[in-house]
Amino acid sequence: MEWAESTAEVFLSDALPRRWAHVQNVAARAGRLAPHLGEDGEILHVSAWLHDVGYAPPLAVSGFHPLDGALYLRTVDVPDRVVDLVALHSSASAEASALGLDGQMVGFVDERSLTRDLLWFVDMTIGPDGQCMDFEARMDDVRARYAPAHYVIQALDAGMAERRAAVARASEWIDSVGIADQV
Repeated sequence: MEWAESTAEVFLSDALPRRWAHVQNVAARAGRLAPHLGEDGEILHVSAWLHDVGYAPPLAVSGFHPLDGALYLRTVDVPDRVVDLVALHSSASAEASALGLDGQMVGFVDERSLTRDLLWFVDMTIGPDGQCMDFEARMDDVRARYAPAHYVIQALDAGMAERRAAVARASEWIDSVGIADQV
C-alpha cells in the first residue's frame, strides 16, 4: 500500500498537482471502503492510488493514461488484478475504442466485480481538484471541458450506461453496508 501511494506521489505531485489532488481523494475514499471488502480492500485501495499514474509525463507513451499506467505497472511486478483495474477503470475501453487503441487493450481483463465498481465510483465522484461530486455533476464537469465532437465526449457517451450502472451498483452496496455517511 505504501508503495502505491509513494509511486503516485513521485509521478504526480509535482508534475500534475491537480491530478495528484484528485488521486489523493480517490484513494482516501477507497481507503474508507476497503475495510468492508475483506481481501479485496487492499486491491481497491492500491488501484485507487495508481489509477491515474499513466498521466505522468515519463509514463505517457500512448497518451492514453489507463493504458500507459497499466503498461508501467506490468514492469514493476504489480498484481495482475491491479494492472487490469487500472487499465480498464471508469469505462476506459470506450475511450480506447474512440482512440483506435482496442487492440492494445485486449490483454486486460474487466473483472466486472464489486471491487471494479467501487473503483469506478470513487474515481467518478471525485472532481479534478479533489472535491467530492455526485456522479451526474462529475460527468457534467467532464462534458464542460471538451467540445461535443471531441473523442472524450464520444467515449463518455459510449460508456455512459456502463458507468452509470457501475456507480449505481457501488452506491447500492455502500448503502447496504451502512457506510454512506463515511464515504
